[in-house]
Amino acid sequence: MTGRVSTARRRQVLDALRRGAVPETGLDLLAVGLDRFTAAVHEDIETVRTGGAVFKAIRGEYGSGKTFFARWLAEQAKRANLATAEVQISENETPLHRLETVYRRLTERLTTATFPPSALRAVVDAWFYALEDDVLAEGAVDPADQPAIDRAVEDLLGRRLSTVGRTAPTFAAALRGYRAAVAAGDAAGADAVLAWLGGQPHVSAAARRHAGIRGDLDHFGALGFLQGLLVVLRDCGYPGLLLVLDEVETLQRVRADARDKALNALRQLVDEVYSGRFPGLYLVITGTPAFYDGPQGVARLAPLAQRLATDFPADPRFDNPRAVQVRLPGFTVESLVELGVRVRDLYAEGSPARDRLLDLADEAYLAALARALAGRLGGAIGIVPRLFLKKLVAGVLDPIELHPDFDPRRDFALTVASSELTEAERNAVRAAGTTGGAGSAAATGTGATRADEIDLDLS
Repeated sequence: MTGRVSTARRRQVLDALRRGAVPETGLDLLAVGLDRFTAAVHEDIETVRTGGAVFKAIRGEYGSGKTFFARWLAEQAKRANLATAEVQISENETPLHRLETVYRRLTERLTTATFPPSALRAVVDAWFYALEDDVLAEGAVDPADQPAIDRAVEDLLGRRLSTVGRTAPTFAAALRGYRAAVAAGDAAGADAVLAWLGGQPHVSAAARRHAGIRGDLDHFGALGFLQGLLVVLRDCGYPGLLLVLDEVETLQRVRADARDKALNALRQLVDEVYSGRFPGLYLVITGTPAFYDGPQGVARLAPLAQRLATDFPADPRFDNPRAVQVRLPGFTVESLVELGVRVRDLYAEGSPARDRLLDLADEAYLAALARALAGRLGGAIGIVPRLFLKKLVAGVLDPIELHPDFDPRRDFALTVASSELTEAERNAVRAAGTTGGAGSAAATGTGATRADEIDLDLS
């Protein structure tokens, strides 16, 4: 690991791993096996920054790191000053066939390098400041004449959103209503109009009348609002937006009619990206191979399947990271050990028990832990990383630092409780014929009950 990591950043990453979660930031510290994608990702970001649009489909089995990859991608985007939003697709909370709901989740999770979610208000306020600066820079308005400035800003707003106005005229109307409410000191009215602009339902009728808007955002209006948001982002200094639609494979579990509508909505989004309607949009979806190839996924809609079709070579080393669909390689014991080493070194940095951490949690022990945990999960090394890192930080590294006489080879017994498993991990345990619970020695396939009891061929 190169460079010193701040204490706050180190703590944030380790706390997330301790909970079994993907850290929100600092993913560059943990990125293993992503070098193959770096150049293509930077090319895509540059395309977006210069007014283009990109669509990318990420493919990987459960546990292969799709969410990790998406958040790593978001970090790269923020470094290029793009705004980002990660939306989890789900049947009940964010159904893909209702794009107005997807847009609402987008605005709720909108973030930039300087503003946490939701950054919508900060972005809109920055946009109005930028419009005023542009008006004053033209030199045609007296800086002391506020009414004249307001009229000039209104005119400039209309010109900037002229393209959007043809498909979503209420977007500009809502922005005008928000600015009027702020100028009048009506905080409640401004909040209500901004909520409506963000796609929130059930905004009071009085607030909508005040802003000259009516009804709630619908499926088709959402595309126009997304187009308007991209204009606002660009004008206030954010050249684009990375939008990640995570876990689209959940579409396979919804009713057939809702699934078909969702697949068609995805096809519509992809076509709009390619048509140039959304300059500055970097749209990414993530899903399992079953979603892309199986009968209940993309294959149900031939036009979408054609757009996502990608030929993968037999040897993953020769995959094309510029293709519309890219696959994550998944973890091996070797790459899992490399990840464990990175986490151990991050933990040891600045720790008073640094030498003991490096000595007791060496590579041989990390490999043994990875193999033992894979055994508990049916031998599927690909779904081990989340639990591996949780056990490593909370069960091994924390005790080493806290207790001077703790030795993980002697004192740490690997257990896997059903309650700490995700659905995919439970399925793997069932497939291995185990009971969940604390796990059994037979689950490792070796009769071992501790990681250090497994004979390893490290050659």
